[in-house]
Amino acid sequence: MSHVDLPRGRLPSQQIGDYSITAISDGYLGASLDFLANITPTEAARLQLAAGISNPASIHINCYLVRGRGRTILIDAGAGGFKQWGGELLANLAVAGVKPGEIDTILLTHAHPDHIGGLLNAVGEMAFVNAELVVHERELMFWEDDGHLGQASERARGNFLFARRVFERYRKNLRPFTVNDVLPGISAMPLPGHTVGHCGYCFESGVGNLLVWGDIVHFPQIQIARPDVTIAFDQDPLLSAATRTRVLDVASSDNLMVAGMHLGSLGFAHIKRCGNRYVIAYET
Repeated sequence: MSHVDLPRGRLPSQQIGDYSITAISDGYLGASLDFLANITPTEAARLQLAAGISNPASIHINCYLVRGRGRTILIDAGAGGFKQWGGELLANLAVAGVKPGEIDTILLTHAHPDHIGGLLNAVGEMAFVNAELVVHERELMFWEDDGHLGQASERARGNFLFARRVFERYRKNLRPFTVNDVLPGISAMPLPGHTVGHCGYCFESGVGNLLVWGDIVHFPQIQIARPDVTIAFDQDPLLSAATRTRVLDVASSDNLMVAGMHLGSLGFAHIKRCGNRYVIAYET
């Protein structure tokens, strides 16, 4: 579905310091280019097709498996079949040689259903029974606030109820954080706008750094060239666009490798600046 794909069975991986980070696909979710603002669906489709993407409205879902320092960590858990989205995480974890019970930590970028759906199994119980669930305190407080729930649209209300169900299942294993150091060698970077507590996770080494940036983009071939383009899933579209522009600037200036839940099946990329535009250069 993307303009470049890895050979079948090979999982994209990077080594950053003590940590091996592997992109694990959960599959795809069905969206619509009508969800985008500040661009017409026709122009959005043109950009997608020009990049060789055969299904312009489809959004790929990544999770990231992190191994090192005696830990087996998962960043986000995909959609898990919620609304028939994704659902391929466990099969692809098996390809990586990892069983659900071996995951000891799950870092959440945010609590939209295509990031937390995989945390529950088919009967609604914990899919990762030995994992601590780590989430930014502001994100947890938002979804558990009855005032926000009362103001939500019907679609958003469903997301609230689902997030609450997930948090309740993991309550004994739940660790909200407020400071940026979430684990040794891994720090959180607040990236507000898409959700109030949306954050990325930074890995640093002497030879290069990596930022797993969550949902900075949903359609990389559109939103990296056009950071002003927002999506209906953004809680604060103006802040989301400003955050995206800031992150693209930092990534391009600092030669920072990036990874993202909707970056595509290759999983890792660098951002380059060409004149007054940004372009994505995938790691292959």
